[in-house]
Amino acid sequence: MVDVNNLKYRVNFFISEFLGTALLVAGGLSAVIFMFGYGSPMEQLIPDVMTRQIITGFLFGSVGASIALSPIGKVSGAHINPAVTMIFWLFRKIEGRLAITYILAQLTGAIAGCLPLLFWGGMGRSVAFGATLPGEGYSTLTVIMGEVITTFTMVSLLIIFIGFRKIRAYTPAIFPVLYAIMVPLESAISGTSTNPARSIGPSVISGLWDGWWIYWIGPLAGAFLASVACSFLARRITIAKLYYFDGESKGDALLRRKVQTDL
Repeated sequence: MVDVNNLKYRVNFFISEFLGTALLVAGGLSAVIFMFGYGSPMEQLIPDVMTRQIITGFLFGSVGASIALSPIGKVSGAHINPAVTMIFWLFRKIEGRLAITYILAQLTGAIAGCLPLLFWGGMGRSVAFGATLPGEGYSTLTVIMGEVITTFTMVSLLIIFIGFRKIRAYTPAIFPVLYAIMVPLESAISGTSTNPARSIGPSVISGLWDGWWIYWIGPLAGAFLASVACSFLARRITIAKLYYFDGESKGDALLRRKVQTDL
């Protein structure tokens, strides 16, 4: 039996999730700034706002998918989102203290990953470095529901894809398409966070904390509801990863449920 408290693997997982989340916010939010920052040439090249939102969502999702396919995904599973880690914990794929390690890595990684965004200067500041803020004219409940619905959709699809062996390998591909759809539909309401770590990073460097708690309550509630709705698939999930499902290293044993099936 592998000791979950094994320091070597805990450190490896922490570093992997730290780097993965840092890359997500640095790359994904750079796309937001380049597409919508004041002075960006993209406003002239692509005047239609919805088209730019679709492209931005696709690019953001592509960054996340690339991280899942990278060596980072091989080591820790590329959760890069506390809501995703919570699902694997609720489904008893990882131990509670390891889940805490993941979430701490994600939050600190998101803050570190936002520091390079300062190099965008005024263009970055004009969009608060990609911070997620409640949309003007929307009630708090509407903003929360926006985050609940988008996170519920994302997590439900994630569970469905990793729950069935025949489509499991395509799991990372859902993110570019999904965010290309969700961002133009929902970004005006809440900013389409679906990830507390993604929201905390730009808030730290921009100093804007409007409704910060929404980006915890909404995504975690949405993920929890998805776990309930898709609980029948929990036994099909063999490892707490978004890709590299068949790894057999000693570290993988910490992310794999004891009883496996070929479902």
